[in-house]
Amino acid sequence: MKGIKIMSESLTLYKLIVLYMLQKVNFPLTNAQISDFILEKDYTTYFNLQQAISELIASNLLKAETIRNSSRYYITEEGENTLGFFENRISDAIKEDIIEYLDKNRYDLRNEVSTVSDYYKTTNHEYAVRCQVKEKYSDLVDLTLTVPDEEAAMAICNNWQKNSQEIYAYLMSKLMI
Repeated sequence: MKGIKIMSESLTLYKLIVLYMLQKVNFPLTNAQISDFILEKDYTTYFNLQQAISELIASNLLKAETIRNSSRYYITEEGENTLGFFENRISDAIKEDIIEYLDKNRYDLRNEVSTVSDYYKTTNHEYAVRCQVKEKYSDLVDLTLTVPDEEAAMAICNNWQKNSQEIYAYLMSKLMI
């Protein structure tokens, strides 16, 4: 019985860590980004973390969005409130680790989730590729291109991440003349 209580308290801590991370940024974090931090620090295993995230979603403390096999998480208002009640259960050392990680990686973390691309097959048997650059909750660019095959759609999605800033600058320079 004691082992179950310890496991339950540990799972609660992992949930609080995830909520705390999401509260400290003004953009979503991917499953990979959260996992990288928690696994790098050896706080828990991948499977325990996934259980914690699943329970947070089921409890409506996190909102999940999946784009091209990548899950992005947002803290909900209910999650913010819950964290407010239980934040004191996260040690100062863990909070410092989180802040340090976010400060060190903030640009890369934000860039990774603000540049989004996905594709789908249209009724004309072509592929529509949607490329976006998001800032907070609004879109700076929302561009949909139609291409003849899935290979071209995948290429555009794969290249959007590294070329989106240049494309945005080009469009703005041409359209603001």
